[in-house]
Amino acid sequence: MSLKKRNDSDVWHVDFRAPGGERVRRSTGTTNRKEAQEYHDKLKHDLWRVAKLGEKPKRTFEEAALRFLKEKAGQPDYGNKVLHIKHFKAKFRGRDIGSITRDEIYEALPEVNRRIKSAVAPLTRSTKNLYLSTVRAMLNMAADEWGWIESAPKLPNLATDNKRVRWITKEEAQRLLQAIHSGWMRDVATLGFATGLRQSNLLHLEWSQVDLVKRRAWIHADQAKAGKSIGVPLNEEAVEVIRRQLGKHQTYVFTRKGKPLKKWDIGQWNRAVARAELEHFRFHDVRHTWASWHVQSGTPLNRLMELGGWSKYEMVLRYAHLAPDHLAQHADTVTIWAQSPNGAGEESPQSLVA
Repeated sequence: MSLKKRNDSDVWHVDFRAPGGERVRRSTGTTNRKEAQEYHDKLKHDLWRVAKLGEKPKRTFEEAALRFLKEKAGQPDYGNKVLHIKHFKAKFRGRDIGSITRDEIYEALPEVNRRIKSAVAPLTRSTKNLYLSTVRAMLNMAADEWGWIESAPKLPNLATDNKRVRWITKEEAQRLLQAIHSGWMRDVATLGFATGLRQSNLLHLEWSQVDLVKRRAWIHADQAKAGKSIGVPLNEEAVEVIRRQLGKHQTYVFTRKGKPLKKWDIGQWNRAVARAELEHFRFHDVRHTWASWHVQSGTPLNRLMELGGWSKYEMVLRYAHLAPDHLAQHADTVTIWAQSPNGAGEESPQSLVA
């Protein structure tokens, strides 16, 4: 029988031989007998067209998602990719990936940040672009590498506003750290202000990546967003934070109740931000703050790029306006009432009306 149920499940499964002889066994995804039969008949028809007419086999969104996530496993942003794929899977479950259109993908983009449970927070265009980036990568791989579809739809990013870099002063940072009630969270944030490391690198930092004697740490290439290893010099505050973690866990530097950290507590962070009387300060803004402090203290942009592990110089140019001191020597070249060649100055507006 081509349709059957397995292990006392109410969901129908198909089980038959394809025209090429291979055995096909998969779930129909439905408990309705009629719908399962329709799925069975369509699947058989599609496989016949593949075998007899040379058409590409139809691939579902779930098949593409599974292969994509397997190939991306271990990447620093793997958790985000899983979140994005899970969202689109709810929209395109069972769909042939070759039939999903550009407009459908844009319409399926989330509107609300589900990670923030304490309030309804609209999703920014920048975050929506991350969702687009994931599904774009999956469909491009399906077309260019796997040969599952003829071509992938063009999915340009949504236009975003060039907002100011969000950073806080050292006094505000002190106030924020004092407002954090949890010790592990305060230590992670302190190390973030001291090193500029991204949240995932901080949460998953291992003792094998730290050398307290030589006061340095390192992020491996497969852990870095840019795909390149990062050397991290540790200042006195960073060393002190890390030393406080000694003996808490054999592998990981930071723990919560003796266990490795799995995720950031966004709710607790937002409450601390509110207690510190700050507005719209995300954890990633800790990195912006670290970079801003460096520039204001005179760190050259090329050195900051190396310290922060950025792959493009344009990324550090966002902070250049915070330290215009190197332009001061050129400021006097455009004064209105300039000195005359013989040393006598032009008359100022005040002298003309005196």
